[in-house]
Amino acid sequence: MPFDESRQPGPQRGTGERAVNLPPVLVWLIGINVAVQLGRETLGDAADMDIVQQFGLVPAAYTSGASSDLLSLLIAPITYQFLHGGWVHLGINMVMLAAFGVPVVRMLGTRRFILFYLSAGVFAGFVHVFFFPDSADPVVGASGAISGVFGAVLMLMRYVGSLTSLLPVAIVWIAINVFFGVFGGTPGAGGDPVAWTAHIGGFVYGLAAIRLFMPRPGS
Repeated sequence: MPFDESRQPGPQRGTGERAVNLPPVLVWLIGINVAVQLGRETLGDAADMDIVQQFGLVPAAYTSGASSDLLSLLIAPITYQFLHGGWVHLGINMVMLAAFGVPVVRMLGTRRFILFYLSAGVFAGFVHVFFFPDSADPVVGASGAISGVFGAVLMLMRYVGSLTSLLPVAIVWIAINVFFGVFGGTPGAGGDPVAWTAHIGGFVYGLAAIRLFMPRPGS
């Protein structure tokens, strides 16, 4: 009997292959960010502003002693990463997280990635505090953490190419952030300009710190 390719088994749909093949940790992070935004949509303007003020990162609260809420001071460097200035702000950040996060998750694994991601956001937030210590405007968004992920991607590319070839990308990216910081750009919470120093801080952290999170050979 002649060989009939049409009768051979082929790839079957619906057998467990996801339409969007993201690592579960990225799906969870995106889901949490979306859930937080949905929850905020159910609140009135005053209640939502209270949430942003308490759980956003307010530089003056750390530098002037204006805040007596110790819990807020402790958790805001984490919680501000899950608050956004609207659906556009959230959507852009989540698309960027999905785009850049996959290779970093595959390199680090879930636990190391979470530690790296959150620590990049914390570092980025305090870079903003350093440059704008008197600001009473809360900073919100995952952009600093995602900038760290982008920096990590560039460093991972170093292993398959030349670090020198990545320098133009890094310089252009930093220049874009400086431009939007000086002249204004995509608004964040309350219509404030982009926290560009946090973006650059997260990016530099990603470049410098990713090697500290990489698993050791044989581990």
